[in-house]
Amino acid sequence: MTSAVFDVAVIGGGLHGLSAALHLGRAGQRVVVLERAWVGRHASGASAAGVRTLNRDLGELDLALESMEMWHNIGSLVGDDCGFHAHGQICVAEQPGSLSKLKERVSRLNGLGYTHEAIIDARELRRRVPAISPHCIGASIAPDNGAADPHRTLAAFRRSAQATGVVIREGCGVRNIERRGQDWSIEMDGAAVTDGERGGGQALGRDQSRDHGHGQTSTLVVPFVVNAAGAWSGRIAAMVGDDIPLDTKASMMIVSERLAPMIEPVVSIMGRSLSFKQSDQGTLVIGGGLQGIPDLDAETSVVRMGVLSKGARAATDLFPCVRDIRIVRVWSGLEAKTEDLLPVVGAAVNAPGVFHAFGYSGHGFQLVPVVGAALTDLIVSGSTRRAIGALNARRLMATPPAEVAA
Repeated sequence: MTSAVFDVAVIGGGLHGLSAALHLGRAGQRVVVLERAWVGRHASGASAAGVRTLNRDLGELDLALESMEMWHNIGSLVGDDCGFHAHGQICVAEQPGSLSKLKERVSRLNGLGYTHEAIIDARELRRRVPAISPHCIGASIAPDNGAADPHRTLAAFRRSAQATGVVIREGCGVRNIERRGQDWSIEMDGAAVTDGERGGGQALGRDQSRDHGHGQTSTLVVPFVVNAAGAWSGRIAAMVGDDIPLDTKASMMIVSERLAPMIEPVVSIMGRSLSFKQSDQGTLVIGGGLQGIPDLDAETSVVRMGVLSKGARAATDLFPCVRDIRIVRVWSGLEAKTEDLLPVVGAAVNAPGVFHAFGYSGHGFQLVPVVGAALTDLIVSGSTRRAIGALNARRLMATPPAEVAA
């Protein structure tokens, strides 16, 4: 059995890594995905799976709007609807001041030519969400938004990527990356990827395996690398010379027992931490960005029940009918967080042939289809028409001090 050659190594087997691999594979690239644990282990598997343009930052709004179009045709991309339902996303105002802020945002968007958000009054809010508390006085809404099933989405993207010939190596962590001529040499845990894993084909050996006495390692040489390593992306970026400051999020979630259908849209609150939806199985999925305790080295996080109770309180304030339901489980995931809460998407600053896709700061699920397409544009064509200009890595990196004039 011989070693295989690849054009692109995607580091990270979450949804953004799988999307990049899928689009690249369909563009004729030979792709391997290197995943330290297993596909969807962290942020992608712990996601609330919101598909949202509502309240998006202008820096990523055009990209999100294109991705929304892709979500409405997701079956044509991955052969499954991913459990996506476009029942809308609604941001509720409890106080006049909150409603004024929502109206100001919608007015500002309209002035820029955007029409995807609108304001609804208390009567329309109650028509759309009958269970809402009567103290709520209005909301903003994006009617074509919604939510999907994260696990169906992971399965669909994985299946579709592999159907193009993409190889997925789980339990394969990256130890080091070095420049080798015009290529990149990646040292990783585990044995080399073989043609057998690719389903056969011509021997094109470019991998080398060796055993250091502490378990087998191997080296893979590729011209292109996609850094989609989630919470660990800063460490991968540093290996290729991009020092990008990152923090870590450990967003917590609550899932209830199964209930009769009570709500279709995804509901949030202006000024409070809450995301509230009901799954196809009848469970309530409650999040909103409340944070647990992350531990990158241990590759895990801890739920803080006292903090999580704030989300439960917000949910019962908005929906008094759920006060007595039972909580089935809680969890938290791990994800990279940037200083400006916008992701890094695009070419590395100091590493030709390396491309970043990370730092989604809790709102990356919706961007999955379009980011993979944008990265493929960059790798295959050298440029992209997609709106990633505000998401470059350089904006977060330290600027060298100006030289002092003699």
